[in-house]
Amino acid sequence: MNRFDLEERLIDFSVQIIGLVTNVKNSKAGNHLSGQLIRSGTSVALNYGEARSGESKRDFIHKMQIVLKELRESHICLRIIYKSNLCSNKNQIINIIEENNQLIAIFVKSVETAKSKMVN
Repeated sequence: MNRFDLEERLIDFSVQIIGLVTNVKNSKAGNHLSGQLIRSGTSVALNYGEARSGESKRDFIHKMQIVLKELRESHICLRIIYKSNLCSNKNQIINIIEENNQLIAIFVKSVETAKSKMVN
């Protein structure tokens, strides 16, 4: 997968997050988690764009780690929404969680690879 494919995948993930939060129950908890998920779930594409323009390898790694942090935060938020039944479309949440897991795996490997290249 090249960096442009990954960027498009992250944009699609952000769009899926936006679609999901429109289906979350309008309640105090639903509104709080929706806001949190919008912030973390859409920031991944934006932060990846910044990482691609990193000023150094260290800066690139740092920004990639921020993407990973936001993906993990989104994952936990999605699980809370799922387990608390704040969204009736369980399949939608499951699909987004699966994509989130795949993106986490990609970024873990990318950070590991970038770090190993810095050492060598």
